[in-house]
Amino acid sequence: MNPNLELQLKTLPSEPGVYRYYDKNDQLLYVGKAKHLNKRVLSYFNKNQNGYRTRIMVSKIHRLETTVVNSEYDALLLENNLIKAHQPFYNVMLKDDKTYPWICIKNEDFPRIFLTRTKIKDGSEYFGPYAKVKPARVLLDTIKNLYKIRTCNLNLAPSKIAEGKYRVCLEYHIKNCNGPCEDLESKEDYDEKVEAIRGIIKGDFRFAKKYLEERMFRFASNLEFEKAQMIKNNIESLENYQEKHTVVNPSIDDVDVFGMTSDETAAYVNYFKIRNGSIVQSFTTEIKKVLEESDEDMLEEALVEIRQKFDSTSKEILIPFHLGLEIPNVKLIVPKVGDKKRIVELSEKNAKEYRLEKLKQVQIIDPERHTNRIMAEMQKLLRMPVEPRHIEGFDNSNIQGTNPVSACVVFKDGKPSKADYRIFHPKTVVGPDDFKTMEEVIYRRYRRLLEEGEPLPQLILIDGGKGQLSSAVKSLKLLGLYGKITIVGIAKRLEEIYFPEDSIPLYIDKKAETLKILQRVRDEAHRFGVKHHRTRRTNSTIKSELEQIPGVGPKSIEMLLTKLKSVKRIKEADIVTLEEILGKVKAKVVWEFFNS
Repeated sequence: MNPNLELQLKTLPSEPGVYRYYDKNDQLLYVGKAKHLNKRVLSYFNKNQNGYRTRIMVSKIHRLETTVVNSEYDALLLENNLIKAHQPFYNVMLKDDKTYPWICIKNEDFPRIFLTRTKIKDGSEYFGPYAKVKPARVLLDTIKNLYKIRTCNLNLAPSKIAEGKYRVCLEYHIKNCNGPCEDLESKEDYDEKVEAIRGIIKGDFRFAKKYLEERMFRFASNLEFEKAQMIKNNIESLENYQEKHTVVNPSIDDVDVFGMTSDETAAYVNYFKIRNGSIVQSFTTEIKKVLEESDEDMLEEALVEIRQKFDSTSKEILIPFHLGLEIPNVKLIVPKVGDKKRIVELSEKNAKEYRLEKLKQVQIIDPERHTNRIMAEMQKLLRMPVEPRHIEGFDNSNIQGTNPVSACVVFKDGKPSKADYRIFHPKTVVGPDDFKTMEEVIYRRYRRLLEEGEPLPQLILIDGGKGQLSSAVKSLKLLGLYGKITIVGIAKRLEEIYFPEDSIPLYIDKKAETLKILQRVRDEAHRFGVKHHRTRRTNSTIKSELEQIPGVGPKSIEMLLTKLKSVKRIKEADIVTLEEILGKVKAKVVWEFFNS
């Protein structure tokens, strides 16, 4: 370690702040924030607490810099800005090169309202950004159906209108514009419409409805019933739009909601902006993990970045779990019940669906990456020292102990390797004893692999609960393999996973890829075992019927089945065919047995 770095580590401040790691070439490796700089930085140099990727980064650190700030939230903001500015190799970032659309209310007389992907600092108002262009277009179309807003780019300053240099266009004649260019609409009326539109964009429909209702009653009182009906239709359209976007109690106002799910390689964060009980904006993103970042770290980074992206000033944020973060004048709430709890669950559902969509795309585009991710997930969930690239699954099949078989199926990189499947016929077990059968089969399978020098699996899956698992463990101990191979059992009732010497089973998320792989191995072992059990039972039934023929032994039965394939064909065969197979004497016996 660099002597200067050792000295820096001994003199670190205990205040909140930001730290920066540099390599020997003075390249910025990583930017981090901390509530206590000394504790956080020193934790990186504790070998017992760091993962593989973190240890690699630490080995490259040549020097560090720190900046003390007033609070942890200030540290988070500074960290976020430094990451954006320098893009260090080991930092997670919301890498998003898309240009999202905004709804712009132009800073001009008789403002135009339109979609744009470019923000210009000219005093105009921008609402968004919208993660998808379609909801923005639907909102803009709804506004245009309710209000007549000009679309031309004329300079409608009062002096220009007074000069009388403009003439109304086609939009006026088809009743999409009230003609402010010829002073046919006052600026006060137009600004009143814009104020209502501003409320709609923000999710506040009250001012818009009030404005429309006043106009409707005014037309009705003047006996202009057709115009009043048109305004009524507009109010109904506005209410329909509002209903489609209302998902919680309308009393929930000006709230940000975050939902999150994660796996070994990435976190997926969903964001809702809620105004008056309506989701006015929704955004979901994927954040790649670089080091061994926790869910708390990932959500803190995303929370600050996304709120900046959407210019959010909400004083209340709903989140799925507690964060050790305090934001000045903002409440971070983990709701336990009610509408707020349901909206967080909806946000989490969106994050999970987004993850599944991304995983399906990766499976098609990059199958190797998909496999690597699943193997890493299985290693973590099943507490394994290595990834389960080679899995073997076992299942017993019998009916009241008759014609028992045990199936062994092999999966490599999560896919069946059918050439390696094996069927075992128990030799030492009498009667229907699944435990003894499993003990024998596991011993025979892995004794042979050891004798032949064949590769052993990283994971053995037993179809059954603790009983079958304990029997399999006995055989592994006899062979000296227990502790060298991970072995688990899977019970059918609740799909719980059992580990040796652990009375409490593991329950894996029903949508997790790990459980799906284990279920597939279990089901494939069951299918393969049942198939061979049925074949053996059928052959046994056939042979027992033919064995009843006096004077016909096993060799004759085998010759008949080889040539004619089934008892039915043997019964239907004529004497000439039977003589060709068995000779005259035995052919006559068989023919008379079935035709007497």
